[in-house]
Amino acid sequence: MDEHNIQDDDKDKEALAGLSSVPPPQRKMHSYSQQLRANSAHKRHHQVRKHSLDDIPKPSDHYFNNEDSSDDDFFARNSNNASGEDYIITHSQRLDQNLSLDSGCPPDDSRNFQPLPEFIGAGGTNSIFKVPMRATVHPRRPPCLELRPHPLRETQVGKFLRNIACTDKQLWAGQECGVRFWRFQDAYQPGLGTKVRRGDEDAAPFQESGNTAPTICLLVDSANRLVWSGHKDGKIRSWKMDHAADEPSPFKEGLSWQAHRGSVLSIVMSSYGDLWSGGEGGAIKIWPWESIEKSLSLRPEEKHMAALLVERSFIDLRSQVTVNGNCNISSSDIKCLVSDRVRAKVWCAQPLSFSLWDARTKELLKVFNIEGQTENRVDMPSSDQGGAVEDEMKVKFVSSSKKEKSGGFLQRSRNAIMGAADAVRRVATRGAGAFAEDNKRTEALVLAADGTIWSGCTNGLLVQWDGSGVRLQDVSHHPCAVQCFCAFGARIYVGYVSGMVQVMDLEGNLVAGWMAHNGPVIKLAAGDGYIFSLATHGGIRGWSISSPGPIDSLLRTDLAEKEPIYSRQDNVRMLVGTWNVGQGRASQEALMSWLGSVVSDVGIVVVGLQEVEMGAGFLAMSAAKETVGLEGSSIGHWWLDTIGKALDENTTFERMGSRQLAGLLVSLWVRKSIRTHVGDIDAAAVPCGFGRAIGNKGGVGLRIRVYDRLICFVNCHLAAHLEAVNRRNADFDHIFRNMSFSRSSNLLNNAAGMVRLLFFCCSLAFSTYLFRLLYSSGLPLVLSVAAGASAAVQTTRVTNAAGVNTEETKLDLAEADMVVFLGDFNYRLFGISYDEARDFVSQRCFDWLREKDQLRAEMKAGKVFQGMREAIIRFPPTYKFERHRPGLAGYDSGEKKRIPAWCDRVIYRDNRSGPVDECSLECPIVSSILLYEACMDVTESDHKPVRCKFHSTIAHVDRSVRRQAFGEVLQVNKKVKAILDELRYVPETVVSTNNIVLQNQDTSILRITNKCEKDKAIFRIVCEGQSTVKDEEDTAEYHPRGSFGFPRWLEVTPAAGIIKPEQSVEVAVHHEEFHTLEDLVDGIPQNWWCEDTRDKEVVLTVSINGSCSTETKSHQIRVRHCFSAKTVRIDSKSSTNKKSQGGSRKISSSSDAIDDSRN
Repeated sequence: MDEHNIQDDDKDKEALAGLSSVPPPQRKMHSYSQQLRANSAHKRHHQVRKHSLDDIPKPSDHYFNNEDSSDDDFFARNSNNASGEDYIITHSQRLDQNLSLDSGCPPDDSRNFQPLPEFIGAGGTNSIFKVPMRATVHPRRPPCLELRPHPLRETQVGKFLRNIACTDKQLWAGQECGVRFWRFQDAYQPGLGTKVRRGDEDAAPFQESGNTAPTICLLVDSANRLVWSGHKDGKIRSWKMDHAADEPSPFKEGLSWQAHRGSVLSIVMSSYGDLWSGGEGGAIKIWPWESIEKSLSLRPEEKHMAALLVERSFIDLRSQVTVNGNCNISSSDIKCLVSDRVRAKVWCAQPLSFSLWDARTKELLKVFNIEGQTENRVDMPSSDQGGAVEDEMKVKFVSSSKKEKSGGFLQRSRNAIMGAADAVRRVATRGAGAFAEDNKRTEALVLAADGTIWSGCTNGLLVQWDGSGVRLQDVSHHPCAVQCFCAFGARIYVGYVSGMVQVMDLEGNLVAGWMAHNGPVIKLAAGDGYIFSLATHGGIRGWSISSPGPIDSLLRTDLAEKEPIYSRQDNVRMLVGTWNVGQGRASQEALMSWLGSVVSDVGIVVVGLQEVEMGAGFLAMSAAKETVGLEGSSIGHWWLDTIGKALDENTTFERMGSRQLAGLLVSLWVRKSIRTHVGDIDAAAVPCGFGRAIGNKGGVGLRIRVYDRLICFVNCHLAAHLEAVNRRNADFDHIFRNMSFSRSSNLLNNAAGMVRLLFFCCSLAFSTYLFRLLYSSGLPLVLSVAAGASAAVQTTRVTNAAGVNTEETKLDLAEADMVVFLGDFNYRLFGISYDEARDFVSQRCFDWLREKDQLRAEMKAGKVFQGMREAIIRFPPTYKFERHRPGLAGYDSGEKKRIPAWCDRVIYRDNRSGPVDECSLECPIVSSILLYEACMDVTESDHKPVRCKFHSTIAHVDRSVRRQAFGEVLQVNKKVKAILDELRYVPETVVSTNNIVLQNQDTSILRITNKCEKDKAIFRIVCEGQSTVKDEEDTAEYHPRGSFGFPRWLEVTPAAGIIKPEQSVEVAVHHEEFHTLEDLVDGIPQNWWCEDTRDKEVVLTVSINGSCSTETKSHQIRVRHCFSAKTVRIDSKSSTNKKSQGGSRKISSSSDAIDDSRN
């Protein structure tokens, strides 16, 4: 092993020696003891160098003009200051000024700063390091209507949108404090600006309700012009659709009642107009339409009575199928309910099972699992068991380290191992099979136009079922979890947690797909010719139903031409500081010198610290805390508070966020004056220590949105030692590829993931325990570390293997508009001795020293920080110093005499793919460096703090103005209008009759024929209303049930479907006597007295659509139920035209089909 290490060391030295062929500058052998003379008339005699900053002269003026021929890979850019403001930085009198680029300025003198020259690394055009493509209009997805642009997350606390649903004229959204709606006619209007709260300034005009409990689900009842909502407090509320534009806001709720003890998770109207609701613990309740209709008819002052009337009418389906404490359906929470109107059934989806119900009789028809296998009985576990076990898993491991501290390290390690192992055992006893199926949990359900049901799983699997629950096929087009569905015409839209929206045909073939949002798509809804998508951040976009298609290129071209109208530019200055504090603490004076003195013109401050806290025990505990979602330490909080004081926190700056991984800490502050434009902060961490699991080395990052552009800051601490160049390069690559700011990837939401983490915790604790045990028994340190690390690495490999994603996904850092790396990168100077390095530093020969910089050489070769930029270094190496020794005399003079090195750096990449790109929507962030220096007067650590000031010009879109431009294109462009007009086409159809008379138990056949030769016709039959025929009157009022449901005595099968060209479909219209168990007492109907012998009449509407049409044509069929001739008189006037009064409808007696166009 030793020989192998020696060979590797020799190879590394040979490689380092060949990295640069630039000869050193000419100097005398005794130049170590000389000083360069200042560029002034006064000359001093040669003297022995004291390694003090006091004697280092200021550089000459020509040094600032970038006339150094050795820096041929960087360029100096002119200022790209759109606002024309001056770059003014006033420096205080500090010793370290003499070593910075701007140290030529006299104290308190202000001048215009030009951007500093930069060095650019090679390899920026390769694979993941390529600058992300930006465009005026996104080229990889269809142009969209941004009804509500992406709001900053911080503005949505307590107001997040969680659901959307479309009516014929509105889009409704359920939020955490109520509901709101947009009118389609106002969709292209400008935003309300400051008239609304933050986050909605650029949204189209909307109206909002009063505050309620968080809204979880929505249901549109077009028949009664109502929108129903289910809430977290267990209530169901109704809202009327028709609000006047000038109606005062907030509007109020209508009927509401307490439906569940817990949250109402899903609501749906069945084919017979009953309201079904699903809740926690597998609860399913039915609210009969008769009681709802009665409550809706009561006056507002009778609101309390109306609520009681509905509350007492429910049917608890779970209790009906529970026998001796066992239930036929699972006790898991209801994921979604879907009404199968084709066959009058209701589907209930739970994470791992389905139940199928008859909408008319309320009977349980079938229970089956996600594999399609029928289940007879499922035991009811305790509803709190799962949560208790998970809490135990979290607390057990964390608290184990706090017990029996007097027992020593070995005892604490043993307690940690036993506690974690016990938690794993308890979770495993819940059933190993559950974890195997966990990645197939059902998340969404939808009814397609052909009558099949599609379900979506957490692993991206899409499963097709027939109407009786038989599994037909499964397809997979995307590896991420399915979140929602939407069916429109002959297409099925699928929303994923990755932000992807895909379009499938009815056979499951992929038609198209695009990245709709940069966050999970949690709901889809169809309306007004659009498919609207709601992202988890609250943004709503509308996608034309004709997309993808020719309309996309037309819209994209016209919108790009209007760029000057909606394009905006803003300037932001950012201060980025990095410091390896070496487990020390800084004085307030040191922090003011480092940060506080240069923030007067800065809008964003980012601070990265390394070695905040170290030690084997702390690192092990930090890794254990990370596995259960905990991070941070008391010392970390001390640093945050202390830095906040230096930045005048809460008065001038506001702390946005921070992230700590072991000894790494990154934090971000924003000036309050630009706080409204900065938000969406996310954090991430990537360990690079033992087995890529320990945080002694690694990276922590923060991602923010500034003027709608993403900027990432990554604080790194890479592998140490001169010879570990390749390891440092690998650490960077590992961080770049694995840093994920996605919340779903940072938080584990399932028990299977928790088990894997617990096994990792056990292995980590065991490896630490093994290391300490072997070392204490006399085994050499190296072998002890190797044994412990090996145990952790092997387990890490096993746990990672289960979650490997073979598909290449976009990396968060690669997709950001600007990425800033800061930290202790640990790259050293090679090919130079300690004395030579100190001599060149004292002479300010930084040009030649830069050629000996490992990081510069690796960047030139394209091996690390590919395509990234760094200002030319003109300050002394920042490592290694003896604490509390000022000046260059503080360089390490101990036994090891570590060669000074620029370990502490700031490197960045913006949107520029070339050296002179101008800021625009195609290149939205263009940055330059105004200041790059080390604070040499700070002596609290063996490293010097470094700071870098950026000036960034950011191009962004005025979303409100662009939405107006989008609407203008739709109205003006003739080709676009022609395409939209084509969507109005509906195939011609005829019906065999529009008058049906049924006796008891009679069945009549209604034939619908598609006369079109090429296009399919999609039909749907609903009941416009029911009326009791009166002998004495000529008019009848037709009262619709919920969502145009059928009366209980009428069966229509199938009530929806597809008719192929030049073919027909036969629909059975059947009368069936019906009484539920609740209607009978001793076998006699309770309401027999009101079921008189008068005829009943309903109006069926057959709605016809094309495969992808926005227009609807309809046929109306009158169905009359007559009793036997002995008890019924058929009015001779019953077939005449009836006048429309109030809620009544005009019915034709003609035998010809009625074609009535409706939008």
